[in-house]
Amino acid sequence: MSVLVQVLLTLLLLSACLGDVVTPQQHTLRSRTLKETMKLLEKVQREVSCDKVNVINIFADHKRGNNTDIFCKAATIARETKSCHRELGGIYYNLLSLGRARHKKPCPVAPGSTTSLKNFLKALDYVLQEEFKSLK
Repeated sequence: MSVLVQVLLTLLLLSACLGDVVTPQQHTLRSRTLKETMKLLEKVQREVSCDKVNVINIFADHKRGNNTDIFCKAATIARETKSCHRELGGIYYNLLSLGRARHKKPCPVAPGSTTSLKNFLKALDYVLQEEFKSLK
């Protein structure tokens, strides 16, 4: 085996140990979790009973890119509002798994401007769809 092949294999193994390599299984799981979350979100948006409830607007200064933090914060809000609709519990767990790359539990959400739950769900749906498109 040439030295170049040995070096490349070593680098691949090191990056896998650090978690930088996304396996096809991880990609598929993330894709399925995103799809399931979008379906649950669609159902909640049609049937939500307290869409006028105000929640912290975590999307106010959100920039495109890495959505791990936004998923973690959205999980916190979903947990806080899951009494409005039972599907928000499923959304909470899915968002928690999507945001788990850096966080082990829901993120604290700093007080700030607020938005209605209805608008929060629309913005979350948009971010989920953008994330799903970026996986393809």
